[in-house]
Amino acid sequence: MTQPLPQDRPAAAEIVTFDFAALTPRERYKLLIGAVVPRPIALVTTIDANGVVNAAPFSFFNCLSADPAILALGVEYRQTGGQKDTGRNVRETLAFTVNIVSDALLDGMNACAVPFEPGTDELAEAGLSAMPGVKVPCPWIGQAPAAFECRHHTTLGIGNSREIILGEVVYAHFRADTIDQVKHYVDPVALDAIGRMGGHGYATTRDYFDLPTMSVADWRGDRSKARRTRPGKR
Repeated sequence: MTQPLPQDRPAAAEIVTFDFAALTPRERYKLLIGAVVPRPIALVTTIDANGVVNAAPFSFFNCLSADPAILALGVEYRQTGGQKDTGRNVRETLAFTVNIVSDALLDGMNACAVPFEPGTDELAEAGLSAMPGVKVPCPWIGQAPAAFECRHHTTLGIGNSREIILGEVVYAHFRADTIDQVKHYVDPVALDAIGRMGGHGYATTRDYFDLPTMSVADWRGDRSKARRTRPGKR
């Protein structure tokens, strides 16, 4: 095969680089949230030592393990350096519940992000239903398509501005239309989860496709098996 001459090759994209040691925390934050997208959103419900419920959304969130089942939250401290209600409540009760945010739950999630004064019932303000937890003391949200009750596993202090909280999932709630109870297949269309982009941006998960992972034989031979396809029921 004839190799293209240098002048025939497409020009390399211009690259801009950053030394993170030379950036401010805010600059690092903007680069990360703008590029690591979309991020799943956890609407986290907790209670304090007096049984007062708190609800707050977090997009520094993901699942890290299935055995044991571990979910992770990145919880920022207040500007004063004190803990936010979620971090303090988890420390006091050793429990939290992650509620998955669907498109229908978007307005309720946004209401829970309002910086109300301490002691405010965010779920009541948002018009959301607090359902009693089964294995943890904090409630789950009745309008959520899926919710995971978690016991505190580990808290990692990673600096002066944030801590990472790991929780082990001990119980789950799914809206019946979102899941095949025999195959444990979660229908992404019915779940209709949203993701967080940079700034005030959000994205839906409705532009969904399957892309099978290829074997070495497929890679060496018929790569058509890895074409993206629109999913059907499994």
